[in-house]
Amino acid sequence: MAKYSEYVFGDMLATWWLDEKQHMGMTLIPAELSALRRREETAPESLVQLHARGDRLPNGYGNGMTLATTPATDRLRFVRQRREGNTVVTELSDETGRTVFHTLRWEEGTEALRVSVRFENRTEQPLTLDLLSSVNIGGITPFTEGDAAGTLRLHRIASAWSAEGRLKTESAEEAMLERSWTGHALRIVKFGQVGSMPVRGWFPFAALEDTANDVTWAMQLACPSSWQMEIRRKDDRLSMMASLADEDFGHWAKTLAPGESFETPEAYLTAGRGGIDRVSQRLLTLHRRNLYRPDAELPVLFNEYCTTWGDPSHANLQRIAESLQGHGVDFLVIDAGWYRGEDGSWSDCGGDWIPEEKHMFPQGLKATADMIRAHGMIPGLWFEPETCARGAEVFRREDLLLTRRGTVIDTDNRRFLDMRKDAVHAYLEERVTGLLKRCGFGYIKIDYNDTIGTGCDDPDSPGEGLRRNMQGTLRFFRHLREAIPDLWIENCASGGHRLEPSMMAAADMASFSDAHECAEIPIIAAQLHRVILPAQSQIWATLRASDSLRRINYSLVNTFLGVMCLSGDLPDLSAEQWAKVDEGIAFFRAARRIIRDGVSVFHGTVSASWRHSEGWQAVCRTAGEETLTVLHTFGGTFPGRVSLPVRGSRIRRVMCSENNAVSLADGMLTAELKAPFEAIAVLTA
Repeated sequence: MAKYSEYVFGDMLATWWLDEKQHMGMTLIPAELSALRRREETAPESLVQLHARGDRLPNGYGNGMTLATTPATDRLRFVRQRREGNTVVTELSDETGRTVFHTLRWEEGTEALRVSVRFENRTEQPLTLDLLSSVNIGGITPFTEGDAAGTLRLHRIASAWSAEGRLKTESAEEAMLERSWTGHALRIVKFGQVGSMPVRGWFPFAALEDTANDVTWAMQLACPSSWQMEIRRKDDRLSMMASLADEDFGHWAKTLAPGESFETPEAYLTAGRGGIDRVSQRLLTLHRRNLYRPDAELPVLFNEYCTTWGDPSHANLQRIAESLQGHGVDFLVIDAGWYRGEDGSWSDCGGDWIPEEKHMFPQGLKATADMIRAHGMIPGLWFEPETCARGAEVFRREDLLLTRRGTVIDTDNRRFLDMRKDAVHAYLEERVTGLLKRCGFGYIKIDYNDTIGTGCDDPDSPGEGLRRNMQGTLRFFRHLREAIPDLWIENCASGGHRLEPSMMAAADMASFSDAHECAEIPIIAAQLHRVILPAQSQIWATLRASDSLRRINYSLVNTFLGVMCLSGDLPDLSAEQWAKVDEGIAFFRAARRIIRDGVSVFHGTVSASWRHSEGWQAVCRTAGEETLTVLHTFGGTFPGRVSLPVRGSRIRRVMCSENNAVSLADGMLTAELKAPFEAIAVLTA
């Protein structure tokens, strides 16, 4: 094994290795540790993993568990490599003409790499791909002789409805990634998600940590459809791979005629020091580059769903708008229920998107939008454009709907529009984009409350049909940008089921969760700092007239972990409660640059149960010489006082409910914790 090329990208060192058979692999390490590599003679896995229909399957008991490490991958040989600026393209090919182009890109000022693969069929026959990796990196860890027993950890981030973002950490041994005594049997951890909710079960994220040398490798996949990740070992080395869900796992296959090509979803890749919490922040530097409005001030929103519970009439909205006027709220968003079926219900008639103007909006929906603007706020409107419910006319338009095995996909009360079809986009242009334009809305909340499942009818495969459909969804998001350039877009899928990079790049922000009134909101919101930008994480503060000032303070401070979204009984709050809300809005505005541009550090001990949470947590988010500290207590026991390292020499603002003593000395912020379920926010500069 010989070093073929080596490039420094920021503080990372990427090395391409070539063996005597012209197999090529790649490693990535912190550049500062290049002299500590101990195993340059060992060969990492191939840059690209692929499998096509009819190829021999893997040995080492891998058949049925993986389509990687097959003879098809082994036949790929290095052809050439070129570097243009900060882009490196490596070409591999086999004797039949199967050709892949592995592209690695780095952007100045970021701490992660973008990686993708393009496959070209240069053979004389059609072939069907069952697997094509977006990224495959090996040689983990190069800093320890042998198999690094007892020092490697696997980090993944799990997700469930109203419980998004739980970090799950296992040793390599606990994950059954310890090598066999001969090195013959493959060890594989394979996980992912099947369907159109890409963050259902797991986030498309994985990391391996070498605790002995303080190095962590982490990756994310930008994929709105079915995806998978594999952590593999056969000998002393671990490998990490991310890809579309393969034919075994996600029913994906793609047939390419001679001369045709296919490109994978983009993966994000980094290696750094400081453990999982620090290295996860490195991937987010690419998210920041994806922002449509990178320098925009973070807004304050009000969403009326937890106020009217599906009854957003003009009269209700006018009362809300009057109560919010002058309090610094930027957007007033009308959520579900502005349309109605003949029986007066709304939950069964989504899809036609015709405003109910007989009783709810007698002057038309535009008059309501104009009224909201007259009260100093930008109006927003909720849609679920990719689905339709049983009472809608479009529910029976089977020519516009997705099918599987010739039958319309129907999950009891939802069917799915076929986002691959121009006729569907024309329908949405009329019913969604056109309505937004005619009424003057400046914000759209795009919700999505079910999943297509394994896929839909497609000439290639159900998984490819699903992939193409979800690319149609991204096309719709992008068209909204073109049609209404000033429009703000919210990405929601029953809360946080679409918090993956490609969907986040198409939206301004996302609903962090559906945990609208739960005590665990700050736990979820903090966990999400590892996988999405807080500047895109819309945190709800649902306030009730019956809430104590401590509870209102708790709810408001939660929103400092992302973008503030108010809801609930604001028209009915007392003067004292409103004073606390005004304090919270003012604090958020003072902290929003740090929320947008900062880097997060995590402290505390939280119980395994989030629903019955105990302990405490703090997130210290720093930008320049300023730090925003957001501190919460939960149930059970917690310390009476905590000290946290922060930037700044003075305290600018404090927000709390118990007159907590807060002090700053020698870079340490000390805060007194008095009661369960209290919150303290501190700005230092």
